[in-house]
Amino acid sequence: MFTDSTSRCQSGISLIEVIVFIVVVSVGVVGLMSVLSSSMKHSADPMLRKQALAVAEAVLEEVTLMPFTDCDPDGYDPATGTCTQVEAIGKEPFEDRNTVATPLDNVNDYDGFTLAGGAGTDIGGSVTVPTGYDATVTVAQDASLGVAGAFLPAADVLRISVTVVYFGGNDSITLEAYRTRYAPSDMP
Repeated sequence: MFTDSTSRCQSGISLIEVIVFIVVVSVGVVGLMSVLSSSMKHSADPMLRKQALAVAEAVLEEVTLMPFTDCDPDGYDPATGTCTQVEAIGKEPFEDRNTVATPLDNVNDYDGFTLAGGAGTDIGGSVTVPTGYDATVTVAQDASLGVAGAFLPAADVLRISVTVVYFGGNDSITLEAYRTRYAPSDMP
């Protein structure tokens, strides 16, 4: 019988082709799984960020709603209309946010204020800060507010920054607002 090597038909696939196919498909599946794993791991990030934003907004609102006057409300004598204590940045040693008798009573008092999340920690007496969210407030004088030629004195402008750290300390959000002293001598 006559056999010609060129006339033979190959049928099927070789072992080498099968191994190459398995390697290529495996690399593709591993890449796809790593992308899916990463997206699944961070799928809750928008919710965590939204909660951090809500905490920051609530703290910032609490601070900006406080009076901002030259005279500390604790050092004002209504009988004589005189001020015995000028308000400075930072809280007075006897003031505490969680007391009714001597609360924080001015925007300046919140400089350096920290709010750790967890049971019993509230914002404005009504909102509980979730565990894992820590807020820090800084208050600083800022003379950059205003249009050219009409700048307000630095003593009359405060920049309030609220930073909320979350996600195990790996992420944070910062909100800032300005507060001006529009009636320096008025008492609340």
